[in-house]
Amino acid sequence: MNPGARLLILGKQGAGKGTQALRLSRHYVVPHISTGDTFRQAVRSGSEFGQKARQYLDAGDLVPDEIVIGMVRERLTRSDTSHRGFVLDGFPRTVAQADALAKMLNPHGLDLALDLEIDTASVLTRLASRRVCVDCGANYSVIDNPPRVPGLCDVCGGEVVQRDDDTEAAIRRRLELYEQETAPLIAWYEERDLLTRV
Repeated sequence: MNPGARLLILGKQGAGKGTQALRLSRHYVVPHISTGDTFRQAVRSGSEFGQKARQYLDAGDLVPDEIVIGMVRERLTRSDTSHRGFVLDGFPRTVAQADALAKMLNPHGLDLALDLEIDTASVLTRLASRRVCVDCGANYSVIDNPPRVPGLCDVCGGEVVQRDDDTEAAIRRRLELYEQETAPLIAWYEERDLLTRV
C-alpha cells in the first residue's frame, strides 16, 4: 500500500482537476474531496445550503469563502482524512481560503499543490463538450469520450447530462474569476515551496 498524502489540485475549470484528483486518491488510498461535487449534490437534494449555493453556481460565481471554508473544515475532521490524508479538488480558490487551510492543517501541513496548466481555448472546448452522470458523477465528452449508450452512464446506468454551469457564459465568468481570485494562489504556494506545475 502506498503511503498517504495531503495534496491539492489547482488549475482553471476544465483543466482536468477532477480526473487527476481521482487518480491520485486511488494511488495514495486517500479520499478525493471535491467541493464542486459537494455543492452540486447539495443543489440536487434541494437542501437549504444547496439553494443558497445554487444562486452562485448558476451564475458561474464562486461560493463565498465562509461557506466553503466551513464545509471543508467539517470534512477534514472525519477519520478517513486525519490518518492517511486527502486530495483536495476545488479548494482553496482564494488566498484567504489557503490561509484558512494552512491553519486547519497545522501542525501537519500540506505535502504538495499541483497546478494543472491549460490554455483558455482548450478549456472552452472541453467544458462545452463535457457531460456528467447525475447519479455517480462520471465524466464524458461528446467529442472524444461519449458514453457507449447515448445519454446513459457506462458506470451506473444513470442519466448523462450537460451541467447547468457548463454554458459558454458561465464558463467565461468562471475563467474571469479564476484569473482574479484563484491565480494568485499559484504565487502563494510557490513562495512556500509547495507548488509543482504540470
